[in-house]
Formats: sequence, C-alpha cells, structure tokens
Amino acid sequence: MAKRVKNFLTVMSIIFISMLLQPLHGHCKAAGVARGRRSCIDKARGKKQRQVEGMFVFGSSLVDNGNNNFINGSVVRADYLPYGVDFPLGPSGRFSNGRNVIDALGELLRLPGLVPPFADPATRGRAALHGVNFASGGSGILDHTGQLTGAVMSLRQQITNFEAVTLPDLRAQMHGAMAINNHRMKKGHDPFRECYLSKCLFVIGTGGNDYLLNYFNPRNNGTEDRPPLLEFTRSLITKLSEHLQRLYSLGARKFVVFSIQPNGCTPVVRSFLNLTGDACIEPVNDAVALFNSELRRLVDDARSRMPAARFSYINSYRIIKDMLDHPAKHGVKETGRACCGISRDSSGVLCEKEGPICRDRTKYVFFDGLHPTDAVNARIARKGYGSSSPEHAYPINVKQLAML
Repeated sequence: MAKRVKNFLTVMSIIFISMLLQPLHGHCKAAGVARGRRSCIDKARGKKQRQVEGMFVFGSSLVDNGNNNFINGSVVRADYLPYGVDFPLGPSGRFSNGRNVIDALGELLRLPGLVPPFADPATRGRAALHGVNFASGGSGILDHTGQLTGAVMSLRQQITNFEAVTLPDLRAQMHGAMAINNHRMKKGHDPFRECYLSKCLFVIGTGGNDYLLNYFNPRNNGTEDRPPLLEFTRSLITKLSEHLQRLYSLGARKFVVFSIQPNGCTPVVRSFLNLTGDACIEPVNDAVALFNSELRRLVDDARSRMPAARFSYINSYRIIKDMLDHPAKHGVKETGRACCGISRDSSGVLCEKEGPICRDRTKYVFFDGLHPTDAVNARIARKGYGSSSPEHAYPINVKQLAML
C-alpha cells in the first residue's frame, strides 16, 4: 500500500511539472536541430501568460532581494523598517522602500510571482521553476570587493550556487516532464537547455561596488598604489566577460546587463565632500561612464565568444541621470538627499533602523544613501523593457529579447 501511494505521488508530481511547462513543451520541436529555426516556444502566447520561462539574477544590492538576510555575519542588510515600507511583504531584504528593479521587470514580463532569493531554504524544487535571485548586497565583480563589507556572496560564488545547486535541482524537477514530452528529441540534444534555459533571462547588475568600495576607497587602496583607471576598468570588464562566458557554458542564452548608476550623484558620495545643492562628484561619474562604455562594447563583441547569446544592455545611468537633470519633467522634487535618515554605522549608505523617512517617496530619487526608490526602479524597468531608444536599451530592449 505504501509503495502504491509513493508511486501515485511520483506520477502526480510529474503531471504537475508537465502542466507548469505545457506552454513550453507543447511547442518544443527538436530544438537546436538547425540554427535559425523557430523557437521552441510558440511565439503567439496569450496576453496573460509569462513572456519568459524564468529569470535568474546575479549582482549586488541594487538587484538583491533578500539573500543577505540568510548570511551569517552580513552587515549589508535591509531586513528592517523603513526598508519595505511600501512593499506588500514589508522589510524583505530589498534595498528600497518598495520594489527593486528586478521586481518591476518581473511584473512587466508577467512572471507568476516574485523571484525568490537563493539563500532562502524554501527556494528549492518547484519554487525555483520560474527563476532564482542569487544577488548579494556588497558584492562586486572582483572577489575581494565583497570581502570589504563582511560576509557576502561574491559574483563567482553566485554562479557556483546556480551551477551546483539550482541547476541540478531544476533538472531533477523537470526530468519526468521532459521525458514524457521530448522522447522524440534527436540524439545529442539537451531538451532542458534548449527548451527551458534558452528561454530564461539571465540578469546581471554589478560593478558599482568595485569602484565605491574598492577603487575609490582610501581605506582599501591608497592613491599611490591604485592602478590607472582605464587599466582597472578593463580588468573588471575582462573578469565580467569570464563570468558571462561561464553562464553561457551552463546554458544561458539571453542576457540582460545593467549599467552602473551615476554613483557620483548618490547621497553617500556627495556627503563625503559635504556638497550642497544638486552637484555631483564628476570623477566618480567619469569612472562609471568609462565602465559603462566598455560594458556596451562587451555586448557588441560578445558574439565572437558566445555565438548563440543575445543581449540587452540597460542604461540605468542615463535613465537616472535624466531624472536628476530634469526633475520637474519626471515629477521629482528631491535629487540630492536620501528619503530615509541614514545610520551612522553604515558609512552613509543604509537607513537608520526604525528611523524617519520622507512623506512622499515618489518625489525622491534615492531612498537611502545609494539605492533608488520604488518609483525610480519602476522607471528603469519600464525603459529597459519597452524603450525603442538605444540610449535606454541596446541593441534591443528586454521585451524584444524575451520574444526571440
């Protein structure tokens, strides 16, 4: 009797996964047999259906949705009020009053729910089917950047977590459904990669901490020991390219990469020089602009190393800078100050626990010393998702990437 129950539950589990993947497998026809053939997924989906199978996220606090909550020794956390004051779940580890850009982008892509954080023990099995967020606040492209802020998951470790834990977990979850729906798949082809991973977005938002916490940090690197800016920037791009190629080797095909925001205009950077008014620290912005230019070039050159990959570069620098330069146009009143009271123990970055906040968060660009408000995150997502301007999304926007 027990054995029959166990077999019944196994069959029901396979049927459940098959139902979840029905929009995918119903149209999967020997994917990858020839280049240029139509997608595994029928392009004509219903309006209410998700546009991608899932979203896997890597990077720093701008895209972290709670991983640091589960890391012992992490001091870069947003699991307390006033963070999440406008978020349905309250303080969740997102560095914003509400949504971060990943949440807003997921809504536009019609994902069935929030992308769960990897470090949450509940993010296993079916919970990971539509994506996982691996990002960790305080991390950077370089391994040692993250070490400066206590315990974080480096970008390298984030990708290792995807490879060693989430990838085999997903394969195991889908094995039964794949076997049923793809028994005619030609030998030598991997239906999991070709009909699932290739239809997911891999989102990377990182790099800012490598400048703020590393290159420009006097406690870490004296100016006499600092490499030339161009040399440092190109080393970051080289390392990031290696990380992207690693994801590509694991099956990633659709990449969304975010530029670094105008860090020279953030309250934390401005406060170090006691600036008043709307002035920005241009040397910091110049460094970020150099990185962003090299990142866009990386997108152009990626095809030689990753021929099947497609990219959407989201210029969050330009989107935020336009709000800073033309606040009235975007309904913004405060561009230089943080909405929340800043903690003295966070080097000018994080909100004070249970501290004061501004009344109307929609009028502020920055919620704390570094991170944008919900309203700004939503604007970045909208522009990245649907803008036809290469100043916002290049060479295609996220919606176009999802439809490929």
